[in-house]
Order: sequence, then C-alpha cells, then structure tokens
Amino acid sequence: MILAQLFFEFFHIGLLSFGGGYATLPFLYHIAEFRHWYTAKQLTDMIAVSSITPGPIGINVATFAGFKTAGIVGSLVATASIVLPSFILVLIISRLLEQFKHNKYVRSIIYTLKPAGCGLLAAVGVDMFVNNTNVLGMFLLVVLFVLSLIEKRDPLFYLGVSAVAGIIAGLFGWIN
Repeated sequence: MILAQLFFEFFHIGLLSFGGGYATLPFLYHIAEFRHWYTAKQLTDMIAVSSITPGPIGINVATFAGFKTAGIVGSLVATASIVLPSFILVLIISRLLEQFKHNKYVRSIIYTLKPAGCGLLAAVGVDMFVNNTNVLGMFLLVVLFVLSLIEKRDPLFYLGVSAVAGIIAGLFGWIN
C-alpha cells in the first residue's frame, strides 16, 4: 500500500509541476505536512543538498522520501514515478511538436506556462521567508540579493556563497 501511495504522490508531482525542480517545492511541502514521510526541516536540508549536487531537486527529494519510507524499493518507485509523466509527455510532444511548432495556440500555451512556474517559485520563496525567522539567514538573503543586483554573476556563485555561509553558521551554532 505504501508503494502505491509513493507512486501516486510522486507521479502527481511529476505530472503537475511545470517550471523545473523548484516548481515541485509546493507539492513536496504538502507531502511533508500531510504524509509525514519527512519533516519540513528535512525537506529544507534536502533542498540545500540537492541544490549543490547533480540532478533535479524533485528527483533527489523523491529518492530520499522513497528510501526513508520504504527502503530501496521505495526510492526506486518514487524516483521512477516522478520521472514517468515527463517521459510520457516528452514522447507524445516530440511526435506532435514538429507538426504544430508554428501554431499560434501551441506557442501561446508554452508562453503561458512560464509565469505559472514563476508563480509557484514565488509562493515557495515567500513561504520560506515568512516561516523562517532566522535573522542571520534573512540578512544573508538581503545581502546576496543586493550583491546580485550590483554584480552580475552566475547564480551558482551566490548559491555557493550561501552554502558556505550556511555551513559555517551551522558549525558555529549560529543556526539550528
């Protein structure tokens, strides 16, 4: 039964999360809150680790949640189920896109999906900002945001700076 639940939840995430790995975050927080397969703190840790390791965040979290819930078989089921909708859609779209790539309706649908992904990301960002009362983390966020406006660098640079700052803050006990 747990394997079926894992499959359904992560298939659902894979099917409905347009916009990349970060677009899966609202769904992943929902699972933390209602399924209790992992805590919100564990999810935040997984996001941090997934951000600096290869692979999409949603897949990494699915693998962890599946393993934590049902061992190796659970991790395989969760990982396969989050990838399966994309695989099926890519197969279907690749067959049809060549025929319809100049169609104005197809182009408008693709254009419309971009803001939806941004909206999901913004919702997660606001939720993380509101629910995190860590002054040091908020200070770092503001400083890095201002720096990113002044000094145009690859986002991975700022991600790396925040990861190093988080590790140092954790080692010294400045954050929990």
